[in-house]
Amino acid sequence: MRDHGIGSWTARRARKTPERTAVVFGDRATSYAELHDRTTRLALLLRGLGIRPGDRVAYLGPNHPAFLEALFATARLGALFVPLNTRLAAPELTHCLDDCGAEVLVHTGDFAEFAAACGVPRTVAVGPDLEGELAGITVEPLDMPVTLDDAALIMYTSGTTGRAKGAVLTHGNLTWNCVNALVDGDFAGADIALLSAPLFHTGALNMTCLPTLLKGGTLVLEETFAPDRTLDLVERHRVTVMFGVPAMFQQVAAAPRFTGADLSSLRMLLCGGAPVPVALIRAYQERGVEFLQGYGMTEAAPGVCMLDAEHAVEKAGSAGVAHFFSDVRLVDPSGADAAYGELLVEGPNVMKGYWNRPEATAAVLGAGWFHSGDIARTDEDGYVTLVDRAKDMIISGGENIYPAEIENVLHDHPAVADCAVIGVRDSRWGEVPRAVVVRAPGAGASAADILASLDGRLARYKIPKSLVFADALPRSGAGKLLKPRIRELFGATPVTEDN
Repeated sequence: MRDHGIGSWTARRARKTPERTAVVFGDRATSYAELHDRTTRLALLLRGLGIRPGDRVAYLGPNHPAFLEALFATARLGALFVPLNTRLAAPELTHCLDDCGAEVLVHTGDFAEFAAACGVPRTVAVGPDLEGELAGITVEPLDMPVTLDDAALIMYTSGTTGRAKGAVLTHGNLTWNCVNALVDGDFAGADIALLSAPLFHTGALNMTCLPTLLKGGTLVLEETFAPDRTLDLVERHRVTVMFGVPAMFQQVAAAPRFTGADLSSLRMLLCGGAPVPVALIRAYQERGVEFLQGYGMTEAAPGVCMLDAEHAVEKAGSAGVAHFFSDVRLVDPSGADAAYGELLVEGPNVMKGYWNRPEATAAVLGAGWFHSGDIARTDEDGYVTLVDRAKDMIISGGENIYPAEIENVLHDHPAVADCAVIGVRDSRWGEVPRAVVVRAPGAGASAADILASLDGRLARYKIPKSLVFADALPRSGAGKLLKPRIRELFGATPVTEDN
C-alpha cells in the first residue's frame, strides 16, 4: 500500500476487523468494512468532481458519519480536509472558505442556503441524493501515494486580530498525536466512545475520535449534547469513554438522575478546554469514574500535556506533564529555560505552519519549538500549571474566544468610542465575555442595542453576555489597553438596567 496517511486507516481496519462496529449514529450502525466501502465511493465521487492532491475539501455540519467519510475520502486523494465550525456566523465561515480556497464544500441540510451562496465552486449535500450517487459508483482500487509529511488537515483557530488562521496539520502530526493519546489515554479495541462534543474541534476529533477508530473501537456519534440523553446513551451502549469540556460534565452531574444512572461501564472521562474543579472530580469519583485532563492547542494537533487520573485531585489545576512523544519547556523573555515563563512545545505532533501565512508561522515556530504564548510554571514534580493565557484569551465552555476579534466588531457601532472585552466568571460556562464600552459623545445607545448589533456577525458564543459602560478605559503610555486593570475595575461591576 502506497498510502501511509490517515486515509488508509479504513482499509487497514477493514482487513483486520471488518465486522466490528465502527460508528453508531442514531439507529444506524456502520461496520469497518462498510465505512471503508463508503469512504472509497465518496473518494471516487470527489475525484470525479476534480479533486486532486493538495486541493481543499471543506465540511460544514453537525456530528455525522458523513464528516468521517469526507475526512477519510479527502485524505485518500492526498487532498486537505477543512472542518468548519458550525457556530460561526456566515461572514466568518466565508472567510475560512475564501482563505483556504476550498474547491468542494460537503454540507448537511441545515446549511443548504449558506452553501448555495458561499461561492465554493462545487457543493455536495449530505442526504438521499448523495446516497443514490454513492450507490451508483463502480468501486475501483484507489491507492494514492500519501506520506506522513503530506498536509492532511486545515483547522481554523480563532484569530487574535479578527481573522482566523488555518493551522496545517500533516498526516504525521495526526498519527503521532494519536500515538500519544493511545499511550497516555490507554485506549482499547473494545472501547465504546461517546462523542457529542463537535468534531470540528481538534480535541474531539484528534484526542478521542481518531484514537478510537485507529484502535478499532466503536464511536457513538451525537449531533448535539444533552445531559439526560448522555446518561441514556451510556446505559444503552455500555459506553466506556466520554470526551467533553468541564461545562458538559457539570451539566451531566447536575442532572436529577445522575446519582441513580448506571455508570458501571464508564472507565475514562477525557476532558479539555479548562481545568476540572475538584468538586466535579469528586462527584464522578464517587460514581467510580475517573478524569483524564488534557492541555493542548490546535497547532499541536492538539495534545501537549495530560494530567493522569491518579493525580487529578492532588495536582488539581495543573495541565499535567508532557505527552509521551511531545516535549515542553518554559522560557523567560530572554529565551533561557526557566521554571516560570512562556510554554514552548516540540514534537512530531506540532504543525508545519499556518496556511499561506509565512510571517505568522515564523512568529510562532523557532528552532523547531512552537511558542504557545501561554505563561506557565512547573512544580518540583515537573507538572505544568498555566498561570496566564496568551493574548487575554477567554475559554467559555471549551471554546477559545479572543477579545480582539469582538472588539474589532464592536468598534463598528457608531455609539462605541472605545471598548475592551474581558472574561468574567460564569457558573455554567466557566467564564463568558463581557464588553466594557465608552460611549461616543451624545450617543444614547443601550447595552442591548449594542449587543444586538453583533448578532449574525459573530458566533453566538463570542457575543458578550453582559456590557457595562465606562467613562474611559485605562491604557498604557503607548496606548495599549491595560487588561489586568480593566478586569480589576469592571470584572465584578454589577449589570444595571441602565446598561
